[in-house]
Amino acid sequence: MSAPFLYRAWVLASRCLIPFAASAEARKLHGQDVPAARAGEKRGIATLPRQTDGKLVWVHAASVGESLSVLALITRMGIMLPDAQFLITSGTATSAKLVAQRLPPRSVHQFAPLDAPGPLKRFLSHWHPDAAIFVESEIWPQMLRRTHATGAPMALVNARMSDKTVDFWEKWPRTARYLFDVFTLILTQNDAMARNMIRMHAPADRVSRGVNLKSMAGPLPVDDKALARVTAALDGRPVWVASSTHEGEERTVLATHRKLLRDLPDLCLILAPRHPERGDAVEALAHDAGLTVQRRSRGDAPGGQVYLADTLGELGLWYSLSGVVFLGGSLLPIGGHNPFEVAQSGAAVLSGNHVAAFAETYAQLETEGAARIVADGEDLTARVLSLLTNPQELATMTAAASRFIAAQDDQLDAIASRLITTLKLDTP
Repeated sequence: MSAPFLYRAWVLASRCLIPFAASAEARKLHGQDVPAARAGEKRGIATLPRQTDGKLVWVHAASVGESLSVLALITRMGIMLPDAQFLITSGTATSAKLVAQRLPPRSVHQFAPLDAPGPLKRFLSHWHPDAAIFVESEIWPQMLRRTHATGAPMALVNARMSDKTVDFWEKWPRTARYLFDVFTLILTQNDAMARNMIRMHAPADRVSRGVNLKSMAGPLPVDDKALARVTAALDGRPVWVASSTHEGEERTVLATHRKLLRDLPDLCLILAPRHPERGDAVEALAHDAGLTVQRRSRGDAPGGQVYLADTLGELGLWYSLSGVVFLGGSLLPIGGHNPFEVAQSGAAVLSGNHVAAFAETYAQLETEGAARIVADGEDLTARVLSLLTNPQELATMTAAASRFIAAQDDQLDAIASRLITTLKLDTP
């Protein structure tokens, strides 16, 4: 299949843009305290050797959520393929940090090369993967076609495209076929996305519904020593958690907490904003609401009415402290965040109604009785108070969450086995 015009135009543009893109990426990573040598990975310059024992499976994801979603899958594939090595690539400093904390056995992380001829040639020449798995919406044209040209079998898993992306590729059928033809298997998150992939001109006989891998990522890590210290500082106080909140949502959460304190004067709110760098602004909002605040980033212990958890990689710790978690990104039209992480911790999930990114998941969780959608701040107040003061109600929801996660996990072996067979990783 000859390269269509749109693809050739992108190759030409990338040759011109690569010096500027590489420089911009290096500055961004430097500003996030990433060593200079690792910034070179964006240009395809590896900072680790390729292991020669066993086949190398390359797994590419965009950022934090996508990267963490495949760790359980990699772990399970690693059990089934005890000689295989795994290379995980992603694009952001945050994803690199969090993946490094949870690397499966025989796995390494590198930053993904930019989608340009030079970086990709260097990357593929060094790593020459035996198979490649792309996650969710990682449709970088040259990365796909140049990897395909090496002969490595390729799969797209957990496929999820926005309506805008679907509409775009539907209008460019020749280019879409040229790109999606590289995949031997395309596993989508749900039936609707399977239909959309076919609308986008993906080969219909290679598209199947899979499962949402974020449901299989496993419980978030918890530092046992940190948990013991925080638990001791709380000294038996009741706790609720509001996590992954965005600008415009904290004011509602803090107003809810003020109302809850009337009935539960010792109640502690652990507030974990989606972007920890907003800590100063969120602290100011809490003070404006007349609430006392301690901050995790300052090393404070949770002694006030609000404990501002403005750090990365500690959500598992906060979820382990309470059975009641409100998940942000949902009171405003943001799309919602991953409820699986909350359910895997054994907590009840509360969310606003703007959950387009996880609509099917929330529908299932609500049906099972593991999650509740709140309409506004008044509804949030009522729901949190009810769960904190009715142990049986909370126990019913958390038990439902555990059953939901167990049912999802049953499918992980089947997905891993199918990928191993389809990508010919079980052949000598």
